[in-house]
Amino acid sequence: MDTNSSISIPEVVLSSSNRRMPLLGMGTATSPPVPPEETKAAIIQAIELGYRHFDTAALYLTEEPLGEAIAEALSRGLIKSREELFITSKLWCSNAHSDLVLPALQKSLQALQLKYIDLYLIHWPVSSRPGTFEFPIKQEDFLPMDFKGVWRAMEECQKIGLTKSIGVSNFSCKKLSEILSIAEIPPAVNQVEINPLWQQKKLLEFCKENGIVLTAYASLGARGTIWGSNRVMENETLIQIASAKRKSVAQMCLRWAYEQGTCVLVKSFNKERMKQNLDIINWTLSEEESKQISEIPQSRGCRGEDYISEKGPFKTVEELWDGEI
Repeated sequence: MDTNSSISIPEVVLSSSNRRMPLLGMGTATSPPVPPEETKAAIIQAIELGYRHFDTAALYLTEEPLGEAIAEALSRGLIKSREELFITSKLWCSNAHSDLVLPALQKSLQALQLKYIDLYLIHWPVSSRPGTFEFPIKQEDFLPMDFKGVWRAMEECQKIGLTKSIGVSNFSCKKLSEILSIAEIPPAVNQVEINPLWQQKKLLEFCKENGIVLTAYASLGARGTIWGSNRVMENETLIQIASAKRKSVAQMCLRWAYEQGTCVLVKSFNKERMKQNLDIINWTLSEEESKQISEIPQSRGCRGEDYISEKGPFKTVEELWDGEI
């Protein structure tokens, strides 16, 4: 951690690679998309504030601005070396085929101007017709994923050093079990929706038992995205606890997720909020406050309806999440 950083972020060691992952990271998915210059400027600002973990994906179209921001941060001496950063990217559904995983990662590395990334994730547990890179995916283009073939290819990417760790995203306990049963290198991370209104207690327990770190996206409810909402930020319980603690609801949610032992991704391109989001380390929730949060009624915000198709492997939301809804 560079000494100019305003704050030092705790890290977790990933079991299958011994890489250290900062427990607070910055997400780069914007909906609707923003100009690349804006993304680049926000990332440089985040590096100046002390963020070292950045999350991107082929789908987000933010790999290039992230790569440019890293190059500029290095040339300006904001960081001394690439090793100070932890970079995650993701494999899109149309490349989730055993022979396309390595070329997809190589393409991401080219966009990022990097020799390796720290973590490569399977974005969703479903494949789509190769050669068509689009979102939403057409109903007829969904295909069942060959978990074994794709995971072998992910393992190969780690073995040759193009990624230091591998993992998954949006996987249920059942789908994770399938990967674990065939894995030579187990997934280091499962990145899923986690916030006080969707606490994922069962999945958290399962991942702890299996040495998998859960990373939380939509930790503030993902308002402003197509599927997100204000339901987390407007939750009465959270508003009351936050005001009693003189913290923002966002800080409360991030602190709560951090106390669950998850890695937390936050996405704000606003400098003041970026600063506030970092201020979750040196205070705690009381037992009573944690209890109140644990009693909030639960429902999934990101239902994954874009991945459901009569013609695909998952015909219902229940099938996609194996009843974990």
